[in-house]
Amino acid sequence: MKKFHKYGAMTVLSTSLIGSAAFAGNLEEPVIETVATPVYEPVAVGTDWTGAYGGLNLGYGDIDGSGTADGDDMTYGVHLGYDYDFGKFVLGGELEYDKTDIDLNGAADVDGVTRLKVRGGYDLGRTLVYATAGAARVNTSIGDDTGEFIGVGMAYQVTEKFTVGGEVLEHRFDDIGGTGVDADATTFNVRGSFRF
Repeated sequence: MKKFHKYGAMTVLSTSLIGSAAFAGNLEEPVIETVATPVYEPVAVGTDWTGAYGGLNLGYGDIDGSGTADGDDMTYGVHLGYDYDFGKFVLGGELEYDKTDIDLNGAADVDGVTRLKVRGGYDLGRTLVYATAGAARVNTSIGDDTGEFIGVGMAYQVTEKFTVGGEVLEHRFDDIGGTGVDADATTFNVRGSFRF
């Protein structure tokens, strides 16, 4: 057994010496290859807002009219529109109708309002923030009138096909139905939309 250990130790020693001799006198530096680092591309978080959509509104309207012609109540309605996504900027148009039954202290009853909107906003991925403006036609018991409105809104893509959001709009109507009654109206709407 001692012979085996003796020969084993000599074999290991001679192999080490031969290996060392193979590199002795070599004038070139050993070539060390660099390991390629993988390049990761960022995942695009933007969402394309281009396309048609339609849905339902539920909200609240507060009207401040001439004299004591004031009132407020719930509103509900429908909307249909189209957006085009230019990258970070989204431009669109919309037709919206809100039904209501707001009593202006006996001076008039407001039955509903129809809006033709232009909206433009910033694409934050799944969230769209926007400003909107356009023409609004109010239907009342003393006549109809066309006025203007401005507002702001936000939409969030819950899924690729469904969005939720909200809007605040400020309206101005002058001389409703030729009666001399003017009105300012503020509406708050919560919206749900399906995208086509």
